Amino acid sequence: MSANCEHHLLLVEDEQHIASALIFNLQQEGYKVSHAETGEEAMQLLQQQQFSLAILDRMLPGGVDGLSLCRHIRAHDSRMPILMLTAMNQDHERINGLRQGADDYVVKPFVLDELLLRIAGMLRRSAWYRPVAGADEEYCFANYRINLHSGSVTGGGRRIQLTELELKIARVFFDHEGEVLSRAFLLQSVWGLKPDTATRTLDNFIVRLRKYMEENPARPRHFVTVRGQGYCFYRNPPQDGD
Repeated sequence: MSANCEHHLLLVEDEQHIASALIFNLQQEGYKVSHAETGEEAMQLLQQQQFSLAILDRMLPGGVDGLSLCRHIRAHDSRMPILMLTAMNQDHERINGLRQGADDYVVKPFVLDELLLRIAGMLRRSAWYRPVAGADEEYCFANYRINLHSGSVTGGGRRIQLTELELKIARVFFDHEGEVLSRAFLLQSVWGLKPDTATRTLDNFIVRLRKYMEENPARPRHFVTVRGQGYCFYRNPPQDGD
C-alpha cells in the first residue's frame, strides 16, 4: 500500500474536466481526495473532516472564492499546506495569494508531473516539522522566541503561528546564521526549485518573516538583504540592515 494513503487532500475546483483529471491522478498516487466545486462546499467539508493539504482554485462560483477560502483555512489552521491554482499569471495575483496564507502557487495550464511533485514536497516538509510530543526546542533572538516544532513565535507583545513553509525558511536561516544565502540556494532548499527559476515567491516569504520578527520591517536588522548576493540572518546584527 502506498505511503501516500495516509494523506487526505481537499481539492476545490469548479472546472469538472480539471477536477476529474486531478482526482484520478492524485488517487493513482495513493492519496485520498475529497472534492468541492464551491468555497461553500469546501467550508462544510473542512468542518466535517481533517485534511493533510488543500488545493484551491483561485476563481470559484458563489460568494467564497479561493482567496476567501484560504483566509478561512488559515484562521482555523495555521499549519495546513495550501496550494493555489490560478489562470492568472500576474505577479500581484500570486503575491496576494501568498499574503492570504497560501504556501505555493501553480498557474494553469500546469504540468501534471510538476504539480504532483510540488504536492509531495509540501506534504514531506509538513511531516518534517510536525510537532513532536514532549519536544520543546526553541530558538531565541532579540525579543523573539520561536518554538522550532510547533512554529509558534512570541515577542513584540504578540504571539503568532508560522505556517509550515514559514517555519521551514526560518529554520534554514537559523541553521546558517551569519551566512549569505543565495536565492538559488533558498529556492532549492525550501521549494526544491531549480536555481534559475524566476519567481517572486521567496521575496514574499522574506517579507512575512520580517513582518513577524523585526521591530521595524521596513528597516530589517535580522533578515537582511545582501545586494546582488541574497539574504543573511543575523542573530546579533553588526549594524542596521537595508
